[in-house]
Order: sequence, then structure tokens, then C-alpha cells
Amino acid sequence: MLESPLHAFDLPARVATPTAQNRVVVSELGNMGYIVLRGKADDESFMQAVADVLGQALPTQPMTVLTTTAGVVLWVSPDEWLLVCKRSTRDSLLAALTAAVQDMFAQVVDNSGGLTAMRLSGPDHMLLLRQMGPYDYESLAVGRCASTVVSKTGLTVARTDEAGVVLVFRRSFADYTWRLLERTALPYRLCITSPAQCADPVFTPLFETV
Repeated sequence: MLESPLHAFDLPARVATPTAQNRVVVSELGNMGYIVLRGKADDESFMQAVADVLGQALPTQPMTVLTTTAGVVLWVSPDEWLLVCKRSTRDSLLAALTAAVQDMFAQVVDNSGGLTAMRLSGPDHMLLLRQMGPYDYESLAVGRCASTVVSKTGLTVARTDEAGVVLVFRRSFADYTWRLLERTALPYRLCITSPAQCADPVFTPLFETV
């Protein structure tokens, strides 16, 4: 059984149903696959090979969040993308992508053991984010993502609807990130809930209970 990087906080035992008093709501999405893709966006062979596996071409516009049949693709940099997928499909996608770009100037890396995520929503989730980091989160449009810093760590913020965001961060900083979030969210009556009650339209369907 895959252990959550936040297991020490026993979040499942603290799950509750959000009420109107809970201005910020959070759910852990701790069991997804993460595949890093590196290659040249102007390399037609590379772009086509990846598109054949994912069903859609990798996004070239900065900060794009792209939904595919394989999962969610986050634009990271001009030559790097992060594919977030179901854990159960990770191995087959990894094998297919590796085979597709074989002998190309490209790289496919499984980083599932290095990353985790949580969904943040509620009426004041933007206020909370504003307190945690310097990024102008209100400017982040639906369908966009941004890599930024919060205090002494970094994370990627992906926005797929108006109700909330998904935070993707390193598992090695999960303890620090959670303590920072929980402490900062005290004035907002933070509610820890299940993924179903704090659902992201794109990422939550990729979460699987094991």
C-alpha cells in the first residue's frame, strides 16, 4: 500500500463535511502518477511521437494546463512538461512514451515518488494563497498553472475551475508545506475533507484509493 507523505498528520481521521463557516477547504490527492517529459518543442518528430501516445500535442504556450485522455499535462518550461496521470496507468504510459521517443533528443522520467498534490478550495482560498506566497494568484486564469515559492519551498499551482486550485509539490517538503498551510489557514477555519467533497474537475478523477 502506498503511504501518503502526510501520513503522520492522520488526515483521513480528520475528514469532515465543509460548512459555511469553513472558508478554506482542502483534500489530499496523494496517489497519482507523475511523468516528466523533456524535449524540443520545435522538434516535429518528438512532438508527434508524444501526441500519438497522449492523443493531443504537448502545449507550447507558457503556463498551459492541458487535459488529455492520458491525464493532465502542465507546461513547465519551453522544453519540459509534467504529465499527471492515474497511478494505475503510469507504468503503461511510461513504457509507451519511452518507446515513442527512443533514439530522439528527449527524456521521459517517472517522478511519482517525488511529487504529491492537494486540492484547495473554499471562498477564501485565494486569500490564503496570497498570505503564503508572493505570486499574483488572482491573475491565474482557468486553464493555467504557475510555479512559484511559498516561504522556503516551491510548488506548482494549477487552476482548472473558479472554485479552487491544485497544489503540486515535492513529497520531501510535504510535511513543511502542510504545516505552513495549516497554520496560515487558522483564521479561515480550515476544513479537511475527502476528494469527492473538494473535487477538482480535472485532477480528482485521476486520484485512486489504494
